[in-house]
Amino acid sequence: MNTRILPVLAVGLLLTACGGGGGEDKADSSGGSASSATPKANGPTDTAEPDASGGKMIVTYDEATSPEAQNGKKLLQDNKVLEDLADDINQSLKLPIDVPLHGSQCDQANAFWSPDKKTVTICYEDADLGQKIFTKAGDKDPVASAIGSEDATFYHEAGHMTINLYNLPITGKEEDAADQLAAYILLTPGDNGKVDSESLKAITNFARAFQASASARTELGAADMADVHSLDQQRVYNLQCWIYGSNPEANADMITDGGLPQERAQGCPDEWKQVSHAWSTLLEDHWK
Repeated sequence: MNTRILPVLAVGLLLTACGGGGGEDKADSSGGSASSATPKANGPTDTAEPDASGGKMIVTYDEATSPEAQNGKKLLQDNKVLEDLADDINQSLKLPIDVPLHGSQCDQANAFWSPDKKTVTICYEDADLGQKIFTKAGDKDPVASAIGSEDATFYHEAGHMTINLYNLPITGKEEDAADQLAAYILLTPGDNGKVDSESLKAITNFARAFQASASARTELGAADMADVHSLDQQRVYNLQCWIYGSNPEANADMITDGGLPQERAQGCPDEWKQVSHAWSTLLEDHWK
């Protein structure tokens, strides 16, 4: 997305007062607090303008050798996806340190925040898989859909980043809290009182990617139940609930189309208010 999401959100808060999409062969469907994937670093660094208030997010596109990674790198780089996301962070959050944002070949579709290295990594394979998912789904512009899903993936990892950098108190699963931040960033209205249409598409496509992953699973085992992530289908319903709850009138078709169960939908407006209140409170002191 070329829209500036976070600056608009920050203004709204000042006036009134976060794993990428999964697919058929994705090993870790959202990215978590750490990963075994090793970025393959090389090449020049694109650096956002520094800010006098502290650290900044710095973008680097690492080497890509596999066909999947090369395609994912091209998708991200040609559309300046990481640059736009880093700009949002740099214009909006007071970072205590410089935070590298890597596009990397990970040899799996993934994304992650490393609490040790203090880096965010978006795997090229994740963008490539997103394009395949939305092409298979028949989207008119699967690249745009994949980019939107990657934007939401980034804000999920930004959730892990803020929890770690600001030592935020989180109750429940951190992975669920990170999903909440992605939804909060993308669904909170701007200063015009409206949710950006591209942001709404991004969080919707994030949910669609998890739906593709959930639909491809035929069996669930103990490892799935013990995972730090909620099940893909649970994450779909959570995201759908927050989308619906943020504007029930505009998103009523999510129920009539048979997606979000009516029993869950009834409580979603209140659930969304809780998510919005929690993250606006947690980040109140960290906006520029």
